[in-house]
Amino acid sequence: MNWLIYGANGYTGELIAREAARRGMRPILAGRSAERIDPLASELGLESRVFSVTHPNLHGVDLVLHCAGPFIRTAEPMVRACLDKGAHYFDITGEIDVFESILARNDEAVRRGVVLIPGVGFDVVPTDCLGAMLAKKLPDANELWLAFATSRGGISRGTKKTMIESAGDGGAIRRDGKIVRVPLLFDVRTIPFASGPRLALTIPWGDVATAYHTTGIPNVRVYNATSPETIKKLRWSSKLLPLMRIGFIKRALQKRAERHPGPSAERRAQGRTDLWGRVANAKGDEVTMTMSTPEGYTLTVLTALAAIDRLTNEQPRPGAYTPARYFGAEFITTIDGVTVT
Repeated sequence: MNWLIYGANGYTGELIAREAARRGMRPILAGRSAERIDPLASELGLESRVFSVTHPNLHGVDLVLHCAGPFIRTAEPMVRACLDKGAHYFDITGEIDVFESILARNDEAVRRGVVLIPGVGFDVVPTDCLGAMLAKKLPDANELWLAFATSRGGISRGTKKTMIESAGDGGAIRRDGKIVRVPLLFDVRTIPFASGPRLALTIPWGDVATAYHTTGIPNVRVYNATSPETIKKLRWSSKLLPLMRIGFIKRALQKRAERHPGPSAERRAQGRTDLWGRVANAKGDEVTMTMSTPEGYTLTVLTALAAIDRLTNEQPRPGAYTPARYFGAEFITTIDGVTVT
């Protein structure tokens, strides 16, 4: 199967390209800048292509791993091109609206014989699989909470630009099957992670979209562990967040984000992510589980390549899927360095 990494010159795309080459895999490296793509491809001994996401060159390509965000701007033309060419589509998005738009194209994907799986990275493989595991343990659950805490991490310029893109929209939860917008500090509580209790707040994480498609549970919240000092700053600054919707402010902040290098190899090696999940039913029964994974960018490399390996070596099942729906709830347990309690 011939596959292509679009955005291979970005922080995460390059990490995936280097690990793929180390494993003897032969992806085509693609992006919009020849001066950034060609040297990397030459170094790794791989084919390169240069094109805009609005005019993809997918000749001879069976699968695209799309790594160039913000995906709210870039996913739709690449998905459309994949459907037109009959190429399977993966990405590493964590954006709620992108998940919803891609998962809504299931019937078209089936007709075209194409597999569409957004979110094959840290957003949202571990939380998606954790939610699916919990749903199996309490089949009549009507509420799902997921939470994560990172240590010694950091974010890339692409992640920061994506965060800026949606910062003015506030928070989001799923209530009675519908995604609803809520204030950024909608709920703040202490989460009992395996590594110890941490204060956390609800965030508009991708699982607000995907967990419902994976489990059918109609009420979903996702929490991110945050320091008390940061929560205080957010309370003070939350009234200013609507300014982030103004075009020139958003563009200026995203331009500054270009200088954000992303975590070093040392920080990635030392970092860990703790996850916690809870399901509850109408009777008050509940089940909780915890998980520990490698640092987020490292995990994205591992899960994205594992997903490609699975699709390459199995008969594809056309349609639009969440990771856990396609690969199964136990997919995350096949990744090195992951433990589940």
